[in-house]
Amino acid sequence: MAMSIDEILETMRANADADNVAGMARFGISSEGTLGLSIPFVRSLAKRAGRDHELALALWATGIHEARILASMVDRPGWVTEAQMEAWVVQFDSWDVCDQVCGNLFNRAPLGREKAVAWCHRPEEFVRRAGFVLMAYLAVHDKRAADELFVSFFPLIREYAVDERNFVKKAVNWALRQIGKRNGTLMPQALALAEELSVSTSRSARWIGKDAARELRSKQAVLKPSDASTV
Repeated sequence: MAMSIDEILETMRANADADNVAGMARFGISSEGTLGLSIPFVRSLAKRAGRDHELALALWATGIHEARILASMVDRPGWVTEAQMEAWVVQFDSWDVCDQVCGNLFNRAPLGREKAVAWCHRPEEFVRRAGFVLMAYLAVHDKRAADELFVSFFPLIREYAVDERNFVKKAVNWALRQIGKRNGTLMPQALALAEELSVSTSRSARWIGKDAARELRSKQAVLKPSDASTV
């Protein structure tokens, strides 16, 4: 039986854990409006709640950290509008909310590919992060996307690899690694970009390039010829 928002919030608050909040803060997760609930616990609530777009909007409106993550789990991707995406992305205040919303919902929304590009150009730290996180998730989950989509992301990775902000550079790195691991056609192109960045004058770009190149080289040998795209 589906849960009402009142039942969900009551259950969340009854299981709040202040010690967990402190522990999450040590990993760079915002403590504001945070109850200290684990992702497995939030996922269990999502299963009980079921898919419900209006419930998702109501959960997001509470401003509660875990309720916003839950919102991304119960919403219907096909119902997500551009207005909703733009309203939510500017309220990202923590890397985990950013990543959960992008991974659970936005990458499967009709405008997911478009926002991956548009948000990279935005100056806000978590909005820009969201753009690159979307690239990473699209590389893993969008099985119908042509290689050309991911090739078009390379100039953005090169351009914003110089962003020194921690949550941005880690997302840029993540996107580059996931694109390279997608198939045998994208791998050498991603590795070439990683090696280019590894000798950049930018400290951030060098870190991104060296770290990505290390992982891509380790995965390159396991990509079989059948993994190469025929697109």
